[in-house]
Amino acid sequence: MDIIQITTDLIDEDKDQPRYQFDDEALQELMKSIGEIGLLSPIKVRTTGDGRYKIIYGNRRYKACKMLGLPSMPCIVSTVTDEMEIYLEQIAENLTREGFSPIEEAEAFNKLLNDPKFRSSTKYLSGKLGKPESYIKNKCELLKFSNAVKKLIVSGTEIRKDKLTEDQLLPLKDLPMEHRDPLALIAARDELPVSDVKKIAKLFKDKAISESTKAKLLFKTGSGLLETWATHEQNKAERAKPAEPKVAPAAAAPAAELPAAESTTQTAAAAPIEAKLYKLISSIPSHSPLSSSLLASVQNIEAADQLGFEHMLDQLIDTLEKHLAEWNAVKQLISAASEDQASGISNNL
Repeated sequence: MDIIQITTDLIDEDKDQPRYQFDDEALQELMKSIGEIGLLSPIKVRTTGDGRYKIIYGNRRYKACKMLGLPSMPCIVSTVTDEMEIYLEQIAENLTREGFSPIEEAEAFNKLLNDPKFRSSTKYLSGKLGKPESYIKNKCELLKFSNAVKKLIVSGTEIRKDKLTEDQLLPLKDLPMEHRDPLALIAARDELPVSDVKKIAKLFKDKAISESTKAKLLFKTGSGLLETWATHEQNKAERAKPAEPKVAPAAAAPAAELPAAESTTQTAAAAPIEAKLYKLISSIPSHSPLSSSLLASVQNIEAADQLGFEHMLDQLIDTLEKHLAEWNAVKQLISAASEDQASGISNNL
């Protein structure tokens, strides 16, 4: 393919090409290099039919040459006219260059997939660009986030303050926007590793936690969210443990004082609802009033831990209220049964 010198003033940038973000410092370094040793790598252009040329790739080199005031520059002139082929070539070239941001990639892939001019498929792009379909799909997921988050996204895997990597964001992609974006900003601010972001995402995906509680959790720091996650997981593990079979006998004597044979007989004879009640009573400690000093210690809870404490308190109250409602219903059934029995006895007299 021939390389020819083309007058710089006859070359136009392609405003529709995939890469549009250029680092000023890197551009200055490139300009200095070209000024010292010349442009070693030609840019690629195509004719536009009016004696002018439009860049296919090499916008950064073109910008540097123009800033230096070079009258001409070496170019490869392409004869390709198919818009799809040109755009794919632009993407392929930029994928080999530093500075092509994940968001620029995502927007380019999204354009090829959804722009009526292209309407391509993930499979087709994968074959053309040599990238796995999962790579293309994950890049497109970044477009779910707001502009405030997109501005922080950088290439690579290094965790940096007020920056976000693709790996940090992907665990949050399926959350509602009202949770997704604030959590992404927390991850950037607090430099959360990917493993911690996954734990926090799991916390916000838990349907057992109310939306109001999740809204309050968004005011926590990253470390505060991790503490809440750890507490929540511990509580779930405790609830999942199989309860030890403890069957209480009649109130007249503690179970431990009954002979083994008598205890076994009574357990076998008990109705299922009785066994359930015995088990519950044996697992609940006897009530002792909270002292004033204990109540006053609420003021000593760290600000970062208050929401976690409130969450656990909500869980406790919710559980107790459910127990109370169920056993009040049982009590009403017992009372109704007793009245029926009394009425039957009266009728038989």
